[in-house]
Amino acid sequence: MHRTRIKICGITRNEDLAAAVSAGADALGFVFYPPSPRFLAAEAAALLARQVPPFVTRVGLFVNAEPATVRETLTQVPIDLLQFHGDEDAHYCEQFGRPYIKAARVRPNSTRGDLLEFARAFQTAQGLLLDAWVDAYGGAGQSFDWSLIPENLPLPMVLSGGLHADNVVEAVVKTRPWAVDVSSGVEFSKGIKDAAKIAAFVAAVRMADVRQ
Repeated sequence: MHRTRIKICGITRNEDLAAAVSAGADALGFVFYPPSPRFLAAEAAALLARQVPPFVTRVGLFVNAEPATVRETLTQVPIDLLQFHGDEDAHYCEQFGRPYIKAARVRPNSTRGDLLEFARAFQTAQGLLLDAWVDAYGGAGQSFDWSLIPENLPLPMVLSGGLHADNVVEAVVKTRPWAVDVSSGVEFSKGIKDAAKIAAFVAAVRMADVRQ
């Protein structure tokens, strides 16, 4: 049985970090994109990241950041994996010498060929995160048409965009992702997580794994 990995993104508080770890999250996301309501300054993120136990991946999310900003953040925050969610190209993503995943914002008129071409442009990525296309960066809690995902995507696929406990079973069974990524679907309000929703989401993913 494949065990779908789970990333809880947009961690901003100690209690949310503890709830995600306790529920069994495999990765925690810290957002370094100032317009986001889940943005953390490096100093605050460093305090949280140092509390993450072994074998839980600490992910730093950036959007079209100046390279110097990324490097400075990495000197302060213990980050295991970079996530680039903007218009960065492969050369940009590779320059930091860290493992990275690249987000693809899936437009309603996208084709499977578009996603295959996108994946080929990021052959050095650890994976491809698929999110809904909205005017702002980030999926804004919206899902996209999962039928657009090609079966032969050449990179591990992280499914994001509008996921929550009530739809993640269907999402996992239909798309068979390597991992799922959730933020707003486990929140009280933007940036404030709900421990019960986190636990329900993780339990739903485990239920989906049994059905695969």
